[in-house]
Amino acid sequence: QVQLAESGGGSVQAGGSLKLSCVASGYPYSRHCMAWFRQTPGKAREEIAAIDSDDVTIYADSVKDRVIIFKSRDKTTLYLRMIGLQPDDTAMYFCAVSHKYCQEGAGEGLYNYWGQGTQVTVSS
Repeated sequence: QVQLAESGGGSVQAGGSLKLSCVASGYPYSRHCMAWFRQTPGKAREEIAAIDSDDVTIYADSVKDRVIIFKSRDKTTLYLRMIGLQPDDTAMYFCAVSHKYCQEGAGEGLYNYWGQGTQVTVSS
């Protein structure tokens, strides 16, 4: 059974930084895409960064200068390093895994497994 567990969210002031983590277990496929999404109440989930099993990365234009997505050496933990956080970054952040390679613009339909999310709150 695939399980994803996010951590690292919290409350920060504008301009601050956070590093989110997502521990993946039970995933048997060598080919994959792992991604970070975020969601605010009443809005659809926004894919902000993705990385595939060949370490090819994709970033949303809204965050590409402020975030880095990377994995641990053993590929069991996904990270999202965020800098220069602003109040608009306040959201629930989710990690997700797909059996397929990443596809730019594919959205949440590409992904098979989801974590429960970790809340990020940025105050001005």
